[in-house]
Amino acid sequence: MIFEYCQKVIEEAEYKKLEDGTWFAEISGFRGVWANGKTVEECRNELITVLEEWIILKLRDREPVPEVEGLRVEITELAVA
Repeated sequence: MIFEYCQKVIEEAEYKKLEDGTWFAEISGFRGVWANGKTVEECRNELITVLEEWIILKLRDREPVPEVEGLRVEITELAVA
């Protein structure tokens, strides 16, 4: 589920080639999720990592994760040991 969610979100990423030849990417609606790299592939891979970490932090802090094309990532029940 999280993999599918991330794939959908990454499809919405906006990439820009910077003056120094590196790439920058961000995803609208996902504040703080951005990356840059020497190549567009490196930038995309870094963006995926940042997005995954962002989702984990949102879940940990019990903050909402945006719904994307009907896909939601949320904790519905917490296991207690």
